[in-house]
Amino acid sequence: MSATSPETSDAHPRFAEALQELGLGDLLPRVRRFPERTRTAAEAAAAIGCGLSEICKSLIFAAWGSPRLDQGREPGQGVPVLVLMDGASRVDLERVRQELGAEKVTRAGADLVREATGYAIGGVPPFGHATRTVVLADRSLLDHDVVWAAAGTPHAVFPMAPRTLIAHAGGALVDVRETAE
Repeated sequence: MSATSPETSDAHPRFAEALQELGLGDLLPRVRRFPERTRTAAEAAAAIGCGLSEICKSLIFAAWGSPRLDQGREPGQGVPVLVLMDGASRVDLERVRQELGAEKVTRAGADLVREATGYAIGGVPPFGHATRTVVLADRSLLDHDVVWAAAGTPHAVFPMAPRTLIAHAGGALVDVRETAE
């Protein structure tokens, strides 16, 4: 048993509990908290001392008109979709739209992010969310042995092998990053 418990971890309490429930409590001592925020991928990479592409961003988008997604939301609200992307890349919304078979995909607002995940923008972890969402994980994450992701707050991150992270997030491996044309 780890000396670090969900109550004493630097992770967000809800995320620490999710790690325990997933049998990943051994990650709790590896969560790193920084006095300065690590809300952006660049801030996290600088604090950790790793490359920007070794950061795993957890980004929420809203999709409309996709037969693949549960359409049980209020009219005018998109269905939340989590995209896991390396910190050096940007998400190509058209590729996400095609992947989902959606009519439209946009970046989610802060309210939808909080509703879907239970966390604020800048601290969204790749799993342990308030609701179950479709998860797309960009293949670029597999370029590294370890990536760093938010641990539920803009000040805390944790390391994990990308394949393990994607599996625990329930992610489908896809190619959705912007490419130079």
